[in-house]
Amino acid sequence: MSKTLRFVLVPKISHPWCDEVRRGAQMQADTLAKRLGIEIVIEYMPPSTVDAAVQNGILEQAAVGRPDGIAIDPVDAVTHIAALQGVASQGIPVVLFDSPSPSAAFPSVGNDFAEQGTIAAERLVELIGRQGKVAVMKGFPSAPNHKERYDAQIAVLQKYSGITIVDGGTDNDDIEVAREQAASVLALHPDLAGYLCCDASGPIGIASAIRQAGKVGKVKFVSMDGIRPILEAIRDGVIDSSSATKPRMQGSMAILLLWQATLGMQLPRSIDTGIDLITQENVGEYLGDDNR
Repeated sequence: MSKTLRFVLVPKISHPWCDEVRRGAQMQADTLAKRLGIEIVIEYMPPSTVDAAVQNGILEQAAVGRPDGIAIDPVDAVTHIAALQGVASQGIPVVLFDSPSPSAAFPSVGNDFAEQGTIAAERLVELIGRQGKVAVMKGFPSAPNHKERYDAQIAVLQKYSGITIVDGGTDNDDIEVAREQAASVLALHPDLAGYLCCDASGPIGIASAIRQAGKVGKVKFVSMDGIRPILEAIRDGVIDSSSATKPRMQGSMAILLLWQATLGMQLPRSIDTGIDLITQENVGEYLGDDNR
């Protein structure tokens, strides 16, 4: 085995959630390197914007350097990211994270995204007494995980005749866009009962808009994910709770799979890292745990 292994991590965009994935990847790399007595380098290559063409370009650029493996959070359906096939054809292992995989060709690390959306929507429904207006903000519409969460949330809300679904905006995985669009939704619907979202940008932007509109406690908000700004908003009562992924574990498991691929081992089709429900009752555990 080479004394140095080099793995590339390609998220959708530079973002606090992706920073947590990177941290988990580095922790796994450090652990493996110590145990194996080798050097393991993690190269972080975030796109400048959430765009499939930009991500394709980064994949192609990464492949030129012949890394020992690439972990990617795809912007679009895997079948639309042509560069993935090109990377695989060069014998470079590819692992997806935070995304479902359409085939065993690309092992994936993540969770059941439909279940995650369902958990959030069902909690919100109970919080608002099964009636009232609910806004649902989309993330990056073509991102497979965002779409699965959104579709699951809509399916839950449609079960209740007392609930009216309103367009909560589309943040395109941008915190400021989420804030601006949520502010518009809150102004347009002063009687809004609840808010849902599909990514880790939505919660931060929506929480900010709820604060600015003086709607804390009046608009019930159940979010996605559990990075620090979201945890702080739960602690402060701006967000009721969050159906959360485990980004550090996703980064860690992605690197573990890539290392196993360098050994020629057969890889699982998917690894489910699970879902945490974070509430005011348990948020302190997450705020105080640097190793989660």
